[in-house]
This record gives sequence, structure tokens and C-alpha cells, in this order.
Amino acid sequence: MLDVTKKPSPAPASIPFDAERLDRLMDEAGIDVLCASSKHNVQYLLGGHRAFFFESMDAMGLSRYLPVLIYPKGNLQKAGYFGHRMEGFQKENAPFWVGEAQTNSSGTLDTMAKAIDHMRRAGIRTARIGAELSFLPVDAGNALRKAFPDSEIVDAVFLLERLRAVKSPAELAQLRIASEGVIDSMLAVISKHGPGASKRELTEALRREETSRGLAFDYCLITAGTSLNRAPSEQTWEKGDILSLDSGGNYHGYIGDLCRMAIQGEPDAELEDLLGEIEDIQRAAMKPIKAGTVGNVIYGAAEPLVQKSRHHNHLHFLAHGMGLVSHEAPRLTATGPVPYDAYDASRPLESGMVVSVETTLQHPQRGFIKLEDTVVVTETGFDIYGEGGRGWNRGGAALR
Repeated sequence: MLDVTKKPSPAPASIPFDAERLDRLMDEAGIDVLCASSKHNVQYLLGGHRAFFFESMDAMGLSRYLPVLIYPKGNLQKAGYFGHRMEGFQKENAPFWVGEAQTNSSGTLDTMAKAIDHMRRAGIRTARIGAELSFLPVDAGNALRKAFPDSEIVDAVFLLERLRAVKSPAELAQLRIASEGVIDSMLAVISKHGPGASKRELTEALRREETSRGLAFDYCLITAGTSLNRAPSEQTWEKGDILSLDSGGNYHGYIGDLCRMAIQGEPDAELEDLLGEIEDIQRAAMKPIKAGTVGNVIYGAAEPLVQKSRHHNHLHFLAHGMGLVSHEAPRLTATGPVPYDAYDASRPLESGMVVSVETTLQHPQRGFIKLEDTVVVTETGFDIYGEGGRGWNRGGAALR
């Protein structure tokens, strides 16, 4: 007899990514099966799943949390996910799309052993295995090599980055929420703090503001006065001092990374000019952004203004991709703080790509002045997420 009091289990989600694109990328790389093991790529491939128990840590007993998703090229029905036993609660609420989903592991070797067993039982071709080598613990990687001694194991980080390069409307909506939440949080912190607040106090206030808006606080790079030191400290923000807040806050893993400026008091003409010059560079860099435009036009528009500035020795421009990772595709420069090749500089931008555009002045007398914006490529141009607060925001405005 049917038990009508028992609620039916939720149906598994449909494939949450472009499987044809992934198969094509794997084919181009000569990869037979993908072994994804980073939190961000597992989230992407599972359509948003993040292990809540390991949101802010990985360590567990004598090992660490390791999610493993197995994806055989062109063979969706043999895909499998292997995670920690604490993820079973989430799987019960929202089943994964993969045919095999085990959430009963306790550490790296345990998880990898289950993934290896699945590949063997399912008869998956393993001549060339793509793994995230920089996100795979040594013990789990050694187990994978030992299990398939005749296989070639190659790095799949770049392949997965290309898969994520163009954001879906749902991803863009999350990025907008993150970006606008970070800006709103910054403006709230600035307006609520007058002279005497320490950088540590301001950072903690920003953490609370971002959290209250549903974001996960990632970091705050903060300077005050003429100091160029960007770490939270007991240094105080005093009358006449400038302040920079450069923060990353994420919404369901999607990162809002922006920078805004403030001052205790009123900016003088020089400060207005310095921030105005940075704003001009930002706007010039954004202006040519459009789907189909070659990526290096962004630097082509910004760098001439940097070079002709009387402050060019202290002025720096950077543009980099954003999403689940703070520096990802599109890759627009090989000379930035994160070492990778400028793969997208000579390739056309695509609608849905997201670029962080930032201009920084480390002025030897006036201090650290910067703007950073999140820009989305569209078919007709671009959108800016979190555009508010671009000028000199006044400290303690809400206290007056």
C-alpha cells in the first residue's frame, strides 16, 4: 500500500553545464576521462553544490576534504561523484545529476579509492586521464597513478577554466549580487566610522556588513593615510586621511572583487585630480569592451593613459577574469600578479565573460589610491556590476 505520508525525494537536476562544449574541449586535449577535485570546479559541474561543512576549512582528522567528480568524455550516464559523508544531507535534499553519487568518504585516500573503483566497474576508458594537478593532494594523486600505471595523467585546470569562461545568466545574477553587496557594504562601513577607527576594526565591520547581505567575506585589503601597507592592523584612520577598501565577498561561490576610496574630511584639489585620473583610465579601458572585440584592446586603451601620466612610475593597470576564481579566464596579460600566459589577449571576447578592471596609484606622498570594477561583456558593449561610490566617500557621514 502506498505510503502517502512519505514525501517523494526531489528529482535530480538536469545537466547544469554545456556537456557538448566539455566533450569538445576534452577531445581537443585528447582526454578520455576527467577527474575534477577542486571545490570550485566540482561546484560548477554539479550545478551549484558546495559542501556546507567544509565551506571555511578543508582539514578533517588526519586528512582533508576532497571532492572527486568523474566525467567520461561523451558518456554522461557513467559520470560519478564521490564526497564526504557530511554531504549526504545535501544530496538527500537536492540529488546530484550524476548516475553514481556516493557521499560516504572520510578523507583523501578513501574518496579516491571509491572514484577509482567506479572507473573500473563502469569500464571507463582511462588511457589519458585529466586531473586538476594543482588541486589534487599527493596521496590521492599517487593512488590514481598506482591504480592506472599505463595511463597518462595530464593537467585539466586549463580545460576546466575554458569551460567556465562564459558565464550563464544565472551565474551573472550571482556575480551581480556579490558585486553590489560588496559596494553597499563598503559604503556602509565608511559612513558609520569617523576618525580613530583602526584598520582592523574597519575590516571586521566590513565582514559583518557583507555577511548581513548574504555574502561570504573573503578578504579586505585596506590602507589608511599615506601608508601603502594593505594588511588589517591597529593603525587608525584619522582626520584628513584617505582610505582604500579592496574587498572580495562571494555569493554562492561567485566573487565580487571591488575597490573604493574614502576620506575623513574633504579631499583637496590634488586628491580630486588623482582619483579623477584613475577614473579616466578605468572608463577608457572599459569603453571598447564588446563581444567579438579582441581582448588586448582593453590594455590598448588603458596603457597609453598610464604611460603619459606624470605619475606613471607609480601607476599600474590590470585586467583579469572573474567568476568562481578571482583570477581566471579571460587571461589578458602575462605580466600580472598571477603567472599565466595571455591566452585571451589575441582572441575575441565573448558575451558573458567577466573582467575585473583595476587601476592603482601608489603615490609616495598621498598614499594608496585605487578603483576596481567588475565588468561583464555583452553583445552590444558591457555592463558594470556595483558601480556606486566611485568618488571620494566621506568617513562618518552617517554620524553627522
